[in-house]
Amino acid sequence: MSGTTTVGLITPEPDHPLLAATARLLRREHRVVAVHPETASLDTLERPADVYLLKSRTPRALALARELESRGAPVINSAEATALCQDRTAMAERAREAGLPFSATRSHASLAELVAGPGPAGPLVVKSRHSRRHDLVARVDNRGQLAELAAVWADEPVVTQEFAENDGDDHKLWVVDGRVFAALRRSELSPRGRGPTRPLPLGQLPVGWDELVVKVGEVFRLDVYGVDVIATRRGGPLIVDINAFPGIRGQAGAPEALAALALRRAHEAVAPA
Repeated sequence: MSGTTTVGLITPEPDHPLLAATARLLRREHRVVAVHPETASLDTLERPADVYLLKSRTPRALALARELESRGAPVINSAEATALCQDRTAMAERAREAGLPFSATRSHASLAELVAGPGPAGPLVVKSRHSRRHDLVARVDNRGQLAELAAVWADEPVVTQEFAENDGDDHKLWVVDGRVFAALRRSELSPRGRGPTRPLPLGQLPVGWDELVVKVGEVFRLDVYGVDVIATRRGGPLIVDINAFPGIRGQAGAPEALAALALRRAHEAVAPA
């Protein structure tokens, strides 16, 4: 592709730090347009972009992405891959089928249904089945804590995972087009609650973890994604969540990698087969 490339940002927050930094890089030679997923449609778009970055997971955003894909526009990540990462039941099934070390996950039609059962035999992590902002993620150690959650979230479809003993830190691993970025953050399930994100040089990752998170992208057909991994006391990594197009804040080189990915995808879309 020669000349100016137009990159569309499907997001209600184009000033998000990662997107804003990426847009500044692209605007040196190319055009960037923000596409609000709750108000935009194919009819209202000024003209189609050459490639779109899907930084929203709402139903309208996914519907718009599917429409764009049906017209031949490249979307990063695809609507299908993004939707898969919103369903924690489907996510766990895909991961386990691929042999990834993903936390064993059970699904429940509602939290009320879970409470009506025999109760936890040990510490459990309870999560909303459908990943979204302000969803449910909590540790429960007994029926009393489970009942307290149900008082607020009774009708919420949930999944449960056995709580795996660990050092209290989530390894926040992000990938942009195969390039790995990393940080540590005290887990929200820690007795002290979520802590600040701390830088983690890749050289300090346990051996093989960078290859593991790259494999996640291959399995889920993701180009920009995050993987939450804990180091269990039994040894080895355990994946507890996968997110399509996370924030990746404060990671040097991430905007450059994202800008390069967008331009490459736009070029590939028009290159002769």
